[in-house]
Amino acid sequence: MEKPKNSLFLEFLFGGVSTCGAALFTNPLEVVKTRMQLQGELQAKGQFQVHYRNVFHAFITVARHEGVSALQKGIRPALMYQFVMNGFRLGSFQLLNDSLLRDKNGQITMAKSVLCGAIAGTIGGFFGSPMYMIKTHMQSKANLSIAVGYQNECNGLFASLKNIYSQYGIMGLWRGSSGAVARVMLFSPDSLLIPFTASTLSGCAIVACMTPFDVVSTRLYNQKVVGATSKGGVLYSGFTDCFYKIFAKEGLWGFYKGWAASLFRLGPHTVLSLVFWDHTRTLYSRWQHARDIN
Repeated sequence: MEKPKNSLFLEFLFGGVSTCGAALFTNPLEVVKTRMQLQGELQAKGQFQVHYRNVFHAFITVARHEGVSALQKGIRPALMYQFVMNGFRLGSFQLLNDSLLRDKNGQITMAKSVLCGAIAGTIGGFFGSPMYMIKTHMQSKANLSIAVGYQNECNGLFASLKNIYSQYGIMGLWRGSSGAVARVMLFSPDSLLIPFTASTLSGCAIVACMTPFDVVSTRLYNQKVVGATSKGGVLYSGFTDCFYKIFAKEGLWGFYKGWAASLFRLGPHTVLSLVFWDHTRTLYSRWQHARDIN
């Protein structure tokens, strides 16, 4: 049976809405993760003040110094990022699935599945990059007593976008995107396969592989920029330079700052995304059925 013409649009909509619902609950872990990834930036262990000892201590520290509401910092760009990134990722994957994923017998091939997932992740990561950058800026903005990393000026979502655009042009909105694209093209934490075919071990594997790229993207997005273009990063000139400097200054462990927050976030975010995804589809099916009857 031929699929309806709007199926691609619906895949975009369902994917975006479901992950937005999950982000409402998991954003506090994003705030904590961002702070921990920026803590001790390009400094060896023991040479910086530790404001956040672990995930639970970070929660308490943020709430004590900035109020409980600070744990939802960056929620607006976080929701927009989830909607845009996952909408494009799932929508483009559906399109690729319909045209490329299956062989002549209709069977899914592993090689094509990996390729389509990487392409879909690249598309989603690219279009969601500006929102991820603003989210990072807002989540890292802290009370001076517990501040880590460069403190970007943040005056709200649209004011921040306008400010970056006015200073660095359209390309300034995509600075740091090389890290974000690599982050989402390698693994898909919201994949339907994870909760059904994977165990805790698979979750650990995903975090182990994705966290270094997550740290790099956070550092690239958050660094101070000087000059008239977005290429004038004070600390890192790009993706490769950031990787090298983190390893040289912070060692291998520098790539795994905030890994516990990522691990704690992975399970709830995946499950909640699936729950909202399923309910969104169910509600749409019921609405469509009622419309057909009437």
